[in-house]
Amino acid sequence: METFITSLLRILEFILALGLLIFLHELGHYIASKLFKIEVEEFGFGFPPRAVKLFQFRETEFTLNWIPFGAFVRPKGENDPEVPGGMAAAKPLVRFAVLLGGPLMNLLTGVLLFSILFAQTGAPNERIVIITSTTPNSPAEQAGILAGDQVQAINGTPIQSMNELSTLVKANVGTPITITMLRNGETVDIQLTPRVNPPAGEGALGIYMSNPVEPVSFFEAIPWGVQITLSQGRQLFELPGKLITGQVNPEEARMVGPIGMYSIYDNAREEDLETTESQPGTSGLNVLTLLGIISVALGFTNLLPIPALDGGRILLLLPELIFRKRIPVQYENMINLAGFVLLILLMVFVTAQDILNPIQIP
Repeated sequence: METFITSLLRILEFILALGLLIFLHELGHYIASKLFKIEVEEFGFGFPPRAVKLFQFRETEFTLNWIPFGAFVRPKGENDPEVPGGMAAAKPLVRFAVLLGGPLMNLLTGVLLFSILFAQTGAPNERIVIITSTTPNSPAEQAGILAGDQVQAINGTPIQSMNELSTLVKANVGTPITITMLRNGETVDIQLTPRVNPPAGEGALGIYMSNPVEPVSFFEAIPWGVQITLSQGRQLFELPGKLITGQVNPEEARMVGPIGMYSIYDNAREEDLETTESQPGTSGLNVLTLLGIISVALGFTNLLPIPALDGGRILLLLPELIFRKRIPVQYENMINLAGFVLLILLMVFVTAQDILNPIQIP
């Protein structure tokens, strides 16, 4: 009985967490609408049918709906350009800003969550390069390089990043070099020759390296939050090409629905509980990371040029923005409706896959 209650509470916790990210998306649309003087007729918590009207703020009804998942915003005249002061009647740049508001809010949420994460765990100091290990029989091992050595220079050229180290080593393959290390507070010069043809999976020196993690404040962590967010977006947009070229296994890039996402969330929660027992004060880091990833994924996915998504609606705006020629509203509505139906069918398929072929979590 206790296990059942624990599982039920965790499912509710997941629904609320995911619902909050969707709510923030819609909040972004709402704020953008209000900034550009577009009236919002309804801001719904959950999805229809409506359960109760909570209150009204100016022209907006705030409602609670029966499906307790996420939220929605209904701007005035969303699909009818004949409605004065409505969404569809607004200038194209205004509609663009309103459509961008939701994904932007998710991306900002991701930056915030990742910044909190780095403020708690620390951030790598990219200007310091530390050797973590060497491979057997490699030039590094034979020359006496040890785990924990800090690389200071190669042939007298200061090393302030792993990229600088890699570039200098590649430029000197087959040629003897001198690497200056800091070891236990003392400077050590090591001579070795980078390999021209290293074994598969190994580099010219045969080293593994990293940057030391140092404490940072929340504001110092923000650039790291931005960097991780942009990196996720780049990976998302590069994924189709990598799938086509075989660089990524399709099974590793499969889509997951709510059931698959819950499995990942449940695993992250369990890892957090185990970590908290051994390392007090680190509670929630895996869940925080996962929510940051989901929020950024929501933001960038909604920017994809797919009908019914914000990106698809922005795509339909381009002829008006570039050529001052608007796609007839009836065609725009038909395209978005077709896209919505396809998205629902895709969600049904993905959910069925989650049930019939559950994701395998390492």
